[in-house]
Amino acid sequence: MILTEENVLLSLKKVDDPDFKKDLVTLNMIKNIVIGNNQLQFTIELTTPACPLKEKLETDCRNVILEDFGSETEIEIAFTSKVTTPRAKMDILPGVKNVIAVASGKGGVGKSTVSVNLALGLAKSGATVGIIDADIYGPSIPMMLGLRGMKPGIKEVDGKHKIIPIEIENTKVLSIGFLIEENQAIVWRGPMVASALKQFVTDVIWGELDYLIVDLPPGTGDIHLSLIQNLPVTGAIIVSTPQEVAIADAKKAISMFQMDSIALPIIGIVENMAYFIPPDMPEKKYFIFGEGGAKKMSEDYKIPFLGYLPLISNIRKDGDNGTPSILNENSNECDSFEELVNNVARNIAILNQSKIKSHEEFINT
Repeated sequence: MILTEENVLLSLKKVDDPDFKKDLVTLNMIKNIVIGNNQLQFTIELTTPACPLKEKLETDCRNVILEDFGSETEIEIAFTSKVTTPRAKMDILPGVKNVIAVASGKGGVGKSTVSVNLALGLAKSGATVGIIDADIYGPSIPMMLGLRGMKPGIKEVDGKHKIIPIEIENTKVLSIGFLIEENQAIVWRGPMVASALKQFVTDVIWGELDYLIVDLPPGTGDIHLSLIQNLPVTGAIIVSTPQEVAIADAKKAISMFQMDSIALPIIGIVENMAYFIPPDMPEKKYFIFGEGGAKKMSEDYKIPFLGYLPLISNIRKDGDNGTPSILNENSNECDSFEELVNNVARNIAILNQSKIKSHEEFINT
């Protein structure tokens, strides 16, 4: 076969994206084809920089090109990414492609730890990311990110004062904890909380973001309803430990998101504190809170399972010290969070693709 752009595209139509069940050419993922003397360069445009399928896609593309054009063909494949969005309207949070709510049925299961490491992990992969600490009564994100005592900036835009989020590790951060004294109790009724959270959305300069992570308060209530019904939320992530009491409350959170009045897709379930690894015996696992409770819940509800996170003292220490575990390269905890980040990004891309496809089918009917 002669090495031409048309023939290259025909060849690459044999390579399917495992998640979308379509070939890369049909998905418009092949860009910038350059052909020289027995040389071929092209770019694969991924749907997220945190795509875990890069190596597989590259290997599959190389194999079909070499098979069709000969083993002497020199191939150079580059990767870029364009995060997808299901949003048709951008009147609220313009420039934000995906709003991800992180929820838990009860407190103490590590929801904020997951939120912080997820946000920094997505940013670490190359995405543009922000995080809102919507846990008004117990804001912990300033401590977890080493931002205690920091105050956000203020900028006048079109005659209105706008809040400038604090930025750390390429992640924009906003928390009620930045606006009150550290030990000050928040004794607000529901409407006042809803008003404050609305300001976090409408009166903040978020700019262009691929992902905005919203760390919700634990439980289910009017704060959750207000946020979800007034924000263009892409989907929710449920965090739980494997023990039965946590699973029972997590099921209530799932039930809330699946109510007809909310109907929010659930991106997946995370099992936190899944097992204990002794520092002096890293090969050992002890299932202190039971084994696989959240995994089984995901199977029962037919919701994607995003992964296990271990019970390691370093994760607690990292949060207390303001240096999230996702930043500690070559550690067990970093590896676990990176796997979570990849799975979340992957499931968001799949969810968005299904929404876009449904919208196109609706228009064509």
